[in-house]
Amino acid sequence: MKEIGAQYLGQNKCKFTVWAPNAKKVDVKISAPIERIIPMKKTDFAYYEVTAEDINPGTEYLYRIDGSKERPDPASHYQPFGVHKSSAVIDHSAFPWTDKKWLGIPLEKMIMYELHIGTFTSEGSFEAAISRLDELADLGINAIEIMPVAQFPGSRNWGYDGVFPFAVQNSYGGPHKFKELIDAAHFREIAVILDVVYNHLGPEGNYLLEYAPYFTDKYKTPWGQAVNFDAAHSDHVRNYFIQNALHWLEHYHIDALRLDALHAIFDMSAKHFFTELSEQVDAFSQRKGRQFYLIGESGLNDSNLIRPRDQHGDGIHSQWLDDYHHCVHTLITDEKDG
Repeated sequence: MKEIGAQYLGQNKCKFTVWAPNAKKVDVKISAPIERIIPMKKTDFAYYEVTAEDINPGTEYLYRIDGSKERPDPASHYQPFGVHKSSAVIDHSAFPWTDKKWLGIPLEKMIMYELHIGTFTSEGSFEAAISRLDELADLGINAIEIMPVAQFPGSRNWGYDGVFPFAVQNSYGGPHKFKELIDAAHFREIAVILDVVYNHLGPEGNYLLEYAPYFTDKYKTPWGQAVNFDAAHSDHVRNYFIQNALHWLEHYHIDALRLDALHAIFDMSAKHFFTELSEQVDAFSQRKGRQFYLIGESGLNDSNLIRPRDQHGDGIHSQWLDDYHHCVHTLITDEKDG
């Protein structure tokens, strides 16, 4: 596994890593507080890297591709000014977590409440959502499933047009406020499930193809280009999304990931992406001494998704099914399409 993005190392040092086989040259452009260019070194498999000095948390940067195009980091942890502007360096070690004794909730005991940060409160923010956690606890909820918060264009969105999978939506409050919400939930013994989208990315602000072959024309999805999980260079695409899953579990203390529309992920590899992802999450769980979960949404009802890996399954911990909702909808409305 290869770490990507801006990894703040402390003492005003930061390691920048980007996978860019479609580029002949990549530099880091520091856009604030003081503008400067930092050349990157090309390493194995067309990863460009540099460890830079005088980089503080909050430093704004772009990658300059082939000496001209300036683009945000594909693995940006924060886009303070939206999808087209600079990325920002985040010091994840600086957050004062209070959940060190939190051991999570077994999946089979979770009573889930799905919520959308933009509509859950009139303010539409992480901070405002904290004020309603006691209400949910009184209701008997012990797990909140938060719809996608990956950076999308604009200030309000259903969440499925995200284009920076590692970055927390700026209009909701950004990384620090998201951590405050998660910490507050754990204080109330409420687990946090995060909805993540690995089957496609939105159109506006999607610069991935300028860096690398993240997408393929071999398959089609209803929402955009299919992600390249099994063609040339797919090992590094898979790394990108596995690093994303570990990013949420490590830096944000997320208890489980709800994987959106797995039936729209196509992979004919000898080892499926789902299997590799579950291996990495289980290894992470072993390191942390407690179980973190993957919940796969799939319209296929394929038991192989949740069959253990030692029984030649994918090892996803549970499956999110819309069958009940569809049946009730049909009974009430008599609609039978879609």
